[in-house]
Amino acid sequence: MKNFVVKTIANAGALAVAVWLLDKITLTGDSTGNKVGTLIAVALLFGLVNFMVKPLVKVLTFPLFVLTLGLITLVVNALMLLLTSWLAGKLDLSFHVDGFWAAVLGGLVISVVSWALNVVLPDKD
Repeated sequence: MKNFVVKTIANAGALAVAVWLLDKITLTGDSTGNKVGTLIAVALLFGLVNFMVKPLVKVLTFPLFVLTLGLITLVVNALMLLLTSWLAGKLDLSFHVDGFWAAVLGGLVISVVSWALNVVLPDKD
């Protein structure tokens, strides 16, 4: 359970950095508490999308992973971020990614920051 909480916090932190760095990834809210709650909800949603959808997409696009030497991972991460943005819109969460290239850059930022936070934060269950 502790590992799940740590990964959710890392995802929320990575999403916050992406929102802060990129103009086309937005998180709106009335107050700081509202924004933090939305960010945690989006982090949970992002984790769920990565847990359920990403493995299926990776299996279906395996030949492209081999052909591009793994660079297709940037596209897959962008698609997962766009799917999260779409689902957040359906759930009335104020998180939006505006366009594919913003999603590619956001996916790259989120991957690097999430990796760094997972290295720093404890991960024992």
